[in-house]
Amino acid sequence: MKSILVTSFLLLLVKVAMAQVSYSGNVLDANDKNYVEGVLVEVVGKEDRDSTNVRGYFNVQAQVGDTLRITFPGFIEQHLVLSSERFLQVQIQDRARLLPTFEVKAEPYSFRFKDGKLVLVDPNEEPSPSNKGQVTAGYRDSPEGGIAIGGAISYFTKKSRNAREYAKKLEYLKRREGYLQVVDSDSVKTRLKEDYNLANEEWDPLIIKFNQMHAHHEFLDWSRERVYARLKEFIEWEKDWSN
Repeated sequence: MKSILVTSFLLLLVKVAMAQVSYSGNVLDANDKNYVEGVLVEVVGKEDRDSTNVRGYFNVQAQVGDTLRITFPGFIEQHLVLSSERFLQVQIQDRARLLPTFEVKAEPYSFRFKDGKLVLVDPNEEPSPSNKGQVTAGYRDSPEGGIAIGGAISYFTKKSRNAREYAKKLEYLKRREGYLQVVDSDSVKTRLKEDYNLANEEWDPLIIKFNQMHAHHEFLDWSRERVYARLKEFIEWEKDWSN
C-alpha cells in the first residue's frame, strides 16, 4: 500500500512538472514598432496555435523547451525556444526592408526603392552625403546610366547584416536596462514577496500582467527607480483589488 502511494505521488509530481502553462506576448514590426495583426504563432509539434489580434497579442499553451514558430506573409519566419519567461515581446522583420536601396533612372523620371516602397525621386533633391549600400540603375546610353554600387560591398554580406542586427539588439537591451535590473533581480523579488506577502505562484502572473499593461512602451529608457516604483504601485493596486 505504501509503495502504491509513493508511486502515485511521484506520477503526480511528473504530471505537474510536465503541465503546460500559458505563454503570451505581443508581436511588433521590427522597423516601426507597430503591432502586427494576423501573425500565426504555433507550438512546433503540437496542435496549440493562435493568431495575433489588433494589438499584436497572442496566447498559447506550452512548456519550457517547446519551440514557437512565428510566421506572417512577407516577413522572416522566426523560431523561439521557450524558457521560464512567460511573457514575450517578439519583433518580426519585413523581408522587403532588408533589400538594398536602389534607384531606376529612365528619363524623364527617376524612381527609388527603399524600405519596401517604390517612390518617385524629386529631381531637385540634394544628393545624399553617403551612398553606402546604395544601388543605382539606368539606361546604358544615359550620362548617369549603367549600374553602380556605392559603399563597400561588404555592407550586404550576411556577416555585416548580423553585426548590425546584433548592435540593434544590444541597443534595445540597454534601453531596457532599468526594467531588467528590477524584474531579473532575485533580491527585489524576495523583498517584494515579503513586503506584500506574495506566494511563489502569485509572482509570475503578476509580472505577466504588469508587462501587458506597459507593452506599448516596453519600459524603454526607464530608470531602475521608476520601474521599481511603478511595480510597487501595481502590486498594491492588485492586492487592494483582490481584497
